Amino acid sequence: MSPLIASKFRIIIALAMMLAGFAGTAHGQASYPPPNDAPNPFKTIPNWGQLPEGRKWGSTAGVAVAPDGNIWAYDRCGANGCDKSDLDPILEFDTSGKLLKSFGAGMFMMPHGLLVDKQGNVWVTDTGKKEGKGLQIIKFSPEGKVLMTLGKAGVAASGPDTFNAPSAVIVGKGGAIFVADAHSPGCNVSRVIKFSKQGKFIKEWGHVGAGPGETTCPHAFAIDSKGRLFVADRSNNRIDIFTQDGKFLNSWTQFGRPSGIFIDKHDVLYSVDSESTDKHTHSATTGDDYGYNPGCQRGMRIGSVKDGKVTAFIPDPAPSGATSAAEGVTVDRDGNLYGAEVGPRDIKKYVKQ
Repeated sequence: MSPLIASKFRIIIALAMMLAGFAGTAHGQASYPPPNDAPNPFKTIPNWGQLPEGRKWGSTAGVAVAPDGNIWAYDRCGANGCDKSDLDPILEFDTSGKLLKSFGAGMFMMPHGLLVDKQGNVWVTDTGKKEGKGLQIIKFSPEGKVLMTLGKAGVAASGPDTFNAPSAVIVGKGGAIFVADAHSPGCNVSRVIKFSKQGKFIKEWGHVGAGPGETTCPHAFAIDSKGRLFVADRSNNRIDIFTQDGKFLNSWTQFGRPSGIFIDKHDVLYSVDSESTDKHTHSATTGDDYGYNPGCQRGMRIGSVKDGKVTAFIPDPAPSGATSAAEGVTVDRDGNLYGAEVGPRDIKKYVKQ
């Protein structure tokens, strides 16, 4: 190679590196493998939520903190679904675990996503279905009055007013409503849908895939102080970050395979991984290699959305076999964590040591 060509080659490489640096800055902090050795500053409190005598927890993946500091959760009616049950699945507790209120009997098949908005209203998604029931999102007042419904009961379709299996809901800027429609068998549908404050369809984005901006089984939402929409892209073992208009910004793998995510007022991100496994699997129900995320231990990873770094890790107490810890997570005003569990059928509280 002549000196002139070599000089031109070095200039091209330098320009490429500069552009890559600019692109990295534009798209945010870098992604890296999920750490398993961060410190655990929390003590686990099992059996936190106190149900009425004779009632046992069913599966739950939904827990949320309200503006008044109380904790809301749902229980799948002592089982993993509420069809034909007369129990109230939606529950309000104080931070000690005392049950304050319940409602919603007979209204749900399989509650999945739970949100309490800034006005204290309670939103619940229903991924179950039968004729005339399920596949909806219901917004309640804190007293249990139905304020809004999205979707058509029991109708599975990818339309502007229908869902296949809505897994999560969150309210963003100006009251815009975001729905993850992604819990159908095999995750053959994976989309994020934006509605107006009044529930009018605005747009949708995303489809099954692992490329930039693609999502496979988005399972939960969170929004940071900048208004960025964080999507738990569970089947891709990452968190995807978008603007609230659907522009893709970045993907992070360092927070594990996220079933649930939460961002507090200090921009601290909490991500719960209930599925990662080193083992190859073969299942007609979930597909081959479901949960395969080698080198990533299950548990709860905590870090800042400002720099993307994981600073703490609460390990799963039984990191092999079926899910054994939280799928949903929230944090109260004192920094205590609450994890909602499908497999163990419990909500655990985590307090700082």
